Amino acid sequence: MTHSLALHIADADLEPDPLDPAQIVSGAPEVSGKVVWESDDGRQLRGIWQITPGVVTDTEADELFVVISGSATIEIEGGPVLSVGPGDMAVLREGDRTTWTVHETLRKAYAISR
Repeated sequence: MTHSLALHIADADLEPDPLDPAQIVSGAPEVSGKVVWESDDGRQLRGIWQITPGVVTDTEADELFVVISGSATIEIEGGPVLSVGPGDMAVLREGDRTTWTVHETLRKAYAISR
């Protein structure tokens, strides 16, 4: 996928992307997403990601994202606590160990570098 594109993020159809059960701390969060662009070498990804309420852990990629809807608190081990909601931009560093407390189904647009 190397073509230019435009899409309405709020209405984009997403595909289920099940969490590893070991990542779930509480609740029954469900994840879905869609990669809308990937560089030829696979090192750059652009997409949409969504998670329903609950608490999950993750180890992050180098990522910039913008929240489209919903809200969450992201605790970064040894770092800040980020509160994000619609219109907020956040940057996560590769290797950040995080705990996401999703208060309201969160949908974001992201750019990942690997």
